[in-house]
Amino acid sequence: MDLLPIFMNVRDRRALVVGGGEVAVRKVGLLLEAGAAVHVVSPVLVPALQAQVDSGAITSRRAAFEPADLEGVALVVAATDDEAVNALVSELAQARHIPVNVVDNPALCSFVMPSIIDRSPVQIAVSTGGASPVLARLLRARLESAIPAAYGRLAQLVERFRDKVKARFKDTNARRNFWENVLQGEIAELVFAGKDEQAQAALEAAVAAGKDEKVGEVYLVGGGPGDPDLLTFRALRLMQQADVIVHDRLVSKQVLDLCRRDAERIYVGKERDNHALPQEQINMLLVKLAKEGKRVCRLKGGDPFIFGRGGEEIETLAAEGVNFQVVPGITAAIGMSSYAGIPLTHRDYSQSVTFVTGHLKDGSMNLNWSALAQPNQTVVFYMGLKGLPVICDNLIKHGRSSDTPMALVQQATTPRQKEFIGTLGTMLKVIENQEIKAPTLIVVGEVVQLHKQFSWFEPQAYYGDK
Repeated sequence: MDLLPIFMNVRDRRALVVGGGEVAVRKVGLLLEAGAAVHVVSPVLVPALQAQVDSGAITSRRAAFEPADLEGVALVVAATDDEAVNALVSELAQARHIPVNVVDNPALCSFVMPSIIDRSPVQIAVSTGGASPVLARLLRARLESAIPAAYGRLAQLVERFRDKVKARFKDTNARRNFWENVLQGEIAELVFAGKDEQAQAALEAAVAAGKDEKVGEVYLVGGGPGDPDLLTFRALRLMQQADVIVHDRLVSKQVLDLCRRDAERIYVGKERDNHALPQEQINMLLVKLAKEGKRVCRLKGGDPFIFGRGGEEIETLAAEGVNFQVVPGITAAIGMSSYAGIPLTHRDYSQSVTFVTGHLKDGSMNLNWSALAQPNQTVVFYMGLKGLPVICDNLIKHGRSSDTPMALVQQATTPRQKEFIGTLGTMLKVIENQEIKAPTLIVVGEVVQLHKQFSWFEPQAYYGDK
């Protein structure tokens, strides 16, 4: 270990920053967040620092550094562009045993500024000992995704109960086990879901009971359209802590691979005329697993509330008294739009967008074709591949021109994405000899013509025979 990692209390203590440029602005901001009384010495101050002086947030001396500036100082940061000045500040500060940091010069530092994850009162510092600040920043970014902002509130809740728990559990191991259950169970999840009052009540009950019984919960998580980089931070965290993963057919393998490795996995996917489990049985399966005390991740492609039957599932969970939370995902249409370079709205082409399920029932779609055929709008059909002839025929019959641009996009946001571009009148011909891979989305509207201009994902595009 090259450096001793410590956290220093500088609240209301005098901190000196030598330098008045943009680098100094960042260091001053960090010190102010920690509650330090900041004094800046520099012949010139950038406007941001001058504004802080004018507001009284910091003090300054508009002159070159002098040894007397170190009097009464608890910490020093040298942030000038003059190497000789920085070296002098370091030498004099270390001679007085004052902690000193010289920006971008580890050899002159007695301490380094880490990359910080702030979930006050929880703080995590990442440092490479000055070897690579950029690497430290990148590592911090990875940790940020795994540590919800609510951890600060969770720590505050725990702090309020420390004495009560210590009085209730005399044995050190018992206390540790109690806190591990709290911090990995229902109480923590209530805080993460923003239900702080319920979390406090649950913690009070757990302390009074002298134990923390394992309570099951269901997480309805939107897995997005396929690219795992599009998952939310919360989705990833819940996927990695769930005991059971109940997943659909449309969840990509790359997304599924990010789930907790040792979690039980139950496939309940649906294909046309082939349902692994009827929806009612899926609903009750979630109830059963949660009542067994398990944390259940109900992982869905796209977003749970966009043609995902999420509403039906939480209706059953609520009726059965099962705790649940819903994590939105990027729905397939939005992912497709971005990755295919087809904006769903555009001031010159479309003032509205409509999402429609194209899942045939008894040979008809039972849609309001007159409304869908109105001009200046974009219509996106989910699950419409089998009904494509019906879509094209009815939109033309109800007033859309046969020249209206149309796109069929398969497996959007994945390496297998492919776009088939045509019109209402030509699309059937465009895909006539093509092997289309589900899932697919169909886009109808003038915005489709922007595809060539806005495409960036290196997709495969097929425009039919010219």
